[in-house]
Amino acid sequence: ENPGNITSWYADHTGQIRLATTTDGVNNSLLYRPDAKAPFKTVLTTTFRDSVAPQFFTFDNAKVYAASNLSRDKQALVVIDPTTAKEEKVLFEHPDVDVDHLSYWHSRKAIACAHFTTWKQERKCFDADTTNLYAQLEKKLPGYELTIDAADKAEDKLVVRARNDRTRGSSWLYDRRADKLTKLADAAPWLDEKQLAEMKPISYKARDGLTIQGYLVLPKGVEPKGLPVVVNPHGGPWARDLWRFNPEAQFLANRGYAVLQMNFRGSTGYGRKFWESSFKEWGGKMQDDVSDGVKYLIGQGIADPKRIAIYGGSYGGYATLAGLTFSPELYACGVDYVGVSNLFTFMKSIPPYWKPYLEMMYEMVGNPEKEKALLTARSPVFHVDRIRAPLFIAQGKNDPRVNINESNQVVEALKKRGIEVPYL
Repeated sequence: ENPGNITSWYADHTGQIRLATTTDGVNNSLLYRPDAKAPFKTVLTTTFRDSVAPQFFTFDNAKVYAASNLSRDKQALVVIDPTTAKEEKVLFEHPDVDVDHLSYWHSRKAIACAHFTTWKQERKCFDADTTNLYAQLEKKLPGYELTIDAADKAEDKLVVRARNDRTRGSSWLYDRRADKLTKLADAAPWLDEKQLAEMKPISYKARDGLTIQGYLVLPKGVEPKGLPVVVNPHGGPWARDLWRFNPEAQFLANRGYAVLQMNFRGSTGYGRKFWESSFKEWGGKMQDDVSDGVKYLIGQGIADPKRIAIYGGSYGGYATLAGLTFSPELYACGVDYVGVSNLFTFMKSIPPYWKPYLEMMYEMVGNPEKEKALLTARSPVFHVDRIRAPLFIAQGKNDPRVNINESNQVVEALKKRGIEVPYL
């Protein structure tokens, strides 16, 4: 039974629960017990900046595979001694990105692959059998990202999912013994991927020299010169955009717009330093990364500088409001969907289930008591007089995370200036 602070339980390969992780919102702890009758003991406590995420026990149930960024920038797969939490071996690390997780074969009791994301999802497999399996599947399903979603007990029959940037994907049954692949279903058979637009990786330099990775979807069959552009910063903000089917991007590209998505500083997967460089930079360097992406497209001749819109949800909605207030010269219009407008009221309206994370939010965004000047400068609602472009706002009336007051404040502030805002 969860005493209230457990975030995960981990069983060994016999089904005995022997590991647990806890949080108080800022500090995380790893708990261990040698068997099901022994009490749990804390073996490691870290701040939220550090991560030691157990994957599963080694097959003799003595050690633990974990994804860890302790004493390193990029998260790596390591083997730890659960009695001390000491790292004994690095299983796999990547020089440019975090390693996400480790997969294994239940039937053979063997690790399979380390999984990580560069501009698309990739893997490093640890044995010839798994390497050959994926090679066979890639021959049969070229041009797709492949994942194994399910298997029978013997792991001879696999459900394989094939996805890319132009399709919601299809599911296949693969019989390894017969080397036979049978289609089960298309997720969206009415969409012809040949008619849809490619999502291509791009990178550009921010004004302080940091490299920002992103994606550009261009309308199909149109010369990429002087195009209208929709800039679409992701939510989170501590998340990331991926190479995958994006229905909004496809809709817009089909109507002739280019769509720019960027993994601004703070986006996850690029290591601790890149993530921490976003702390207390809402509306600051994080927003510069968005603006610098716009300027990159203008410099490349792809974007028509007079026809650039910005649109996003949640943090992306905040980035929309910040874009229209802090760099109004860049945008012809904006769409803010459940966006944060006032960092003071946002902090106060954080729902009860986020309360343990409030101290962490103060460290990452800013403390409303101690850093009033910073939060005032970075809250778009106090700077609506700078908005030049038409703005559309959409808001969920009962949204528990971004309270409706965040949108109401912007609408009211603009109404006071005699500006009517379309508000859904």
